[in-house]
Amino acid sequence: MDSLEHHFLIAMPSLRDPFFAGSVTYVCEHNEEGAMGLVINIPVDMQLHELLHQLELTPEDIPELDQPVLQGGPVAADRGFVLHTPVEGFNSSQMLADDLMVTTSRDVLETLGTDDAPEKYLVTLGYAGWTPGQLEQELVENSWLTVPADSSLIFDTPLGQRWHQAIGRLGIDSRQLSSQVGHA
Repeated sequence: MDSLEHHFLIAMPSLRDPFFAGSVTYVCEHNEEGAMGLVINIPVDMQLHELLHQLELTPEDIPELDQPVLQGGPVAADRGFVLHTPVEGFNSSQMLADDLMVTTSRDVLETLGTDDAPEKYLVTLGYAGWTPGQLEQELVENSWLTVPADSSLIFDTPLGQRWHQAIGRLGIDSRQLSSQVGHA
């Protein structure tokens, strides 16, 4: 099995699941035990400064905190994940690539809006999870396209353009994709 770690899963137009329709998911882990990823382009109805206020981390009025919190996936939707550029010292972080980490501990949230914050970051609630073989079966069913990930799509591409940009990295015009599923 080839691992899809550090790849994007791009939802095909035929994928109608309400959590994943039109989504781009960054795959954090993929091995014989299953897969775990974070949806990087579907916002929830909450801004980051609101989330920090709910957690009693009341930052001053800082423009960079006026960004949407994202729906990372349907699993553990009350749990936060921060994808960010590398910064050492957080309690629960994992290096995903040379230029990308994920942190799940509260201490990263305490730095947002300060000089100690990662240079670039996005916050998700929940994650996407697949049991062993489930993601592979969804790929066989043509639910997803895959492309190697890069942090510029995560951090520098506007939310509403991430799906189209990810498809474009495959050399495909998204208008040419059909919502019909077929096998050759």
